[in-house]
Amino acid sequence: MRLFELLLFLSDIGLFALTVFLKKGRRRMPVFVASGIAMLLLVVHGTVEGYRVQLIFPYCLTILFLAISGYRYFSKSGPKKIPRFVTGLAYAAIAIMLVVTAGLLYAFPVFKLPAPTGEFKVATQTFHFVDTHREENFDPSRDGNRELMVQVWYPAQAGNGKYAPFIPDTRILRYMASNYGLPGFTLQHLKYVSSHAYSGAEVSSAQASYPLILANPGFGSSRFLHTSQAENLASHGYIVAAIDHTYNTFATEFPDGRITTSNTNDLFSPNHDYRTESGNRDKLGKVLTDDVAFVLDQFELVQSGQIPSRLKGKMDLGHVGVFGHSIGGATAYDAAYDPRIAVGIDLDGALYRLRDREGLQKPFLFINSQSEFDRLKKVMDNHIYTDAELKRMGNTRAWMDQVTEDKKLELERMRETVASGGQFLYIDRTEHLNFTGVQYLSPVFKLLGVTGKIAPDRANAVINAYMLDFFDRYLKNQGGSLMNGPDSRYPEVKIVTSLL
Repeated sequence: MRLFELLLFLSDIGLFALTVFLKKGRRRMPVFVASGIAMLLLVVHGTVEGYRVQLIFPYCLTILFLAISGYRYFSKSGPKKIPRFVTGLAYAAIAIMLVVTAGLLYAFPVFKLPAPTGEFKVATQTFHFVDTHREENFDPSRDGNRELMVQVWYPAQAGNGKYAPFIPDTRILRYMASNYGLPGFTLQHLKYVSSHAYSGAEVSSAQASYPLILANPGFGSSRFLHTSQAENLASHGYIVAAIDHTYNTFATEFPDGRITTSNTNDLFSPNHDYRTESGNRDKLGKVLTDDVAFVLDQFELVQSGQIPSRLKGKMDLGHVGVFGHSIGGATAYDAAYDPRIAVGIDLDGALYRLRDREGLQKPFLFINSQSEFDRLKKVMDNHIYTDAELKRMGNTRAWMDQVTEDKKLELERMRETVASGGQFLYIDRTEHLNFTGVQYLSPVFKLLGVTGKIAPDRANAVINAYMLDFFDRYLKNQGGSLMNGPDSRYPEVKIVTSLL
């Protein structure tokens, strides 16, 4: 909770307490003075921090207290008698709304992203790329080429002014809320969350160039939800480009004001059989993989100066990495077949296009949530699902048999790849969304099991440490100690490569 909104909320509790516990003859002056202080806090809070919907009741209550106490303080006539039951109802309503407000402030914090751990300051820039060689297939109502928004974080020479906001395209917040089943106004307070990156600063001159890493969000996600990972890598001397895969994100805003939303879920239906679903995922995956190849093409043009940018000549395109989460992790794996990409990391993503290629012969790191590893372990152990388990999962035995068949092939692909470098590990007490900024949106997600029992800051620190260590080893020929085996600093990490 931010300072002035906390003070405002506490002042309203104090006002309520004065009104309830002071006798009528003694409350006029204290309540009037306290109301004035609360009103001052309201103005300062709005000016310095910004108003938000979760505090609508304290805002109204503050104004109401000031109006009533001011009228009573300056009025010559005595206060009118109000029936006791009416007063009791009013007090009960105020108490309930204060409790509700406390719950809302807990559930929807204006959180702080963890600060990057590297020595470089960080800057950010956003690119709009149009692939003139590909038509857009996910929106049949619109004729045109495939367009992508790509946000880049890079080591900065110096930063001026305020940090860039966590989510600069605030119009997408209502789509973000809808994506999590919430009313559109619910997440508007996220416009007050700050990043740790400056907008458009010069690239640091400490090095001639920096390795490039391409990042891929998952299904219905967004590039913003990997800000902490990107900032941390950039602070350690990497240029990180996160791709908003159009129509696979919850929303993407383009420079002309258009907003696209996720419609790739139209590829999937509960009426499909498993092979149809799997085939559609492969088709989606190919588009995402082609997005990565196209973006890498564009950065080659940026590097040469054909696309104007401060990044001209600053990217080491001989050392390119890729990572992603969920289907974005699968995209990272599939895109790594591109000879221009040296290494990659899959964050809790099930692979696609398993039958299209042989195993990837490159260093690759697979980091799973505990829940995903538990599912893979059942496949390794040839677990036979009971009818009760299948019913609870909502799957048929025929469906699960095909899932198991594909998972076995996936594990074989992972084994072949890890043999070329990297590891297969999971992080204890994590769930799928602990690999994204979703874990910071609300502590309620943790209570509901949407994110794991691990603290968000701890999960973020562990993931960032292992990602950095892996990329350092293979893109900078330094570090890499965490790839050698268990480390006492990170007891949550379980290296299970031997199980492959």
